[in-house]
Amino acid sequence: MFVNLEVKAVIQSVIMEMTEETVTCSSYNIYPVPQVTWATDPPSAQEALENSTIKTTDHKGLFNVESTLRILGNLSNYTYYCSFIAADKTQVWIASWKNQEGIIQEEGLALSIPCIALDSSQNFSLTWTFTSSTEPTVILRYDTKTRHSFNLWEGQAELDQDLLLLGDGSLLLLKPDIEEHSGTYTCTHSGLQSRHIIQTKVNITVASIIVDDRSVQRSWWSTAASVAFFLFTITLALPQCARQKALKTRRASQRYNGAGFVEDGLHKHLNTTARYIIGPHGDECNGTQIKFEAQDELAGCTPNTAEDETEALPEATEEEQEENPVGPLVEGNDGQPSCSVEREEFENIEPVHTS
Repeated sequence: MFVNLEVKAVIQSVIMEMTEETVTCSSYNIYPVPQVTWATDPPSAQEALENSTIKTTDHKGLFNVESTLRILGNLSNYTYYCSFIAADKTQVWIASWKNQEGIIQEEGLALSIPCIALDSSQNFSLTWTFTSSTEPTVILRYDTKTRHSFNLWEGQAELDQDLLLLGDGSLLLLKPDIEEHSGTYTCTHSGLQSRHIIQTKVNITVASIIVDDRSVQRSWWSTAASVAFFLFTITLALPQCARQKALKTRRASQRYNGAGFVEDGLHKHLNTTARYIIGPHGDECNGTQIKFEAQDELAGCTPNTAEDETEALPEATEEEQEENPVGPLVEGNDGQPSCSVEREEFENIEPVHTS
């Protein structure tokens, strides 16, 4: 009597790896040797999926199978599937790899990195790894069967538990940082006889300054209101300043027309009530002209023209005109009005009293 013993080693797992040019699927310690097939999504012609499969045996007679396929086009153009089919067709292991388009996000703004399961299995485990300039780091793991979870980035990243039970294992970065969260994120969804990998490159950038239209409008109105208030204030202040200046000038004129003024320690008297003053040559000059000469001497300059005289002397009020009437000019011996008084002789002028 003969006994036929059949040795069988089932497929335990399938490991999938991708480089810039190739994607590789491998499985170890299998007997008998399995069949390996490739597919893509979107579908590709079979001639484009020519692969190189290497089968080796260990000291126990178990097979190690490694199959490599060349990348078609860009990395993100296709999802690659490899299937390990047992010799008796009782077991099929499927693995897939998808490179998603890179994501660019400003720092501080919440970001969701997609990871949607390709099968509807309720019992699976989800693992998120992060790779920057160092070795890959497991940042989050969750097992739906045991409900066990691990989160290395507690407070920085999380999963939506409700969506997770529906096969959506997308990772939510709450406040991504440029230095800490820029890199490659790999989501691995492992089922009973499947493994699906989705890889995404994330670039966190400096937050831009966003100017709200309402803020700009408020700023514009605030500036316009400030300018209007400033102009309104100037409009009110200028006439008042002009009146105050004119009043000061008039008071100064009245003070100079009064008891006298002091210059170089000498007290010089002017007669503001006399109608006429006799000049050194017997000519008459009115008090207004004398007053002008006195003011001019105070200023240190002599008006050159009649216009300058008008500007230098403030207008007299009606009362001043009544109190100090201006008499006619008396012509000198040469026929010209003799109204000027020599400055150096001005000190000798004495008030003339009328009866």
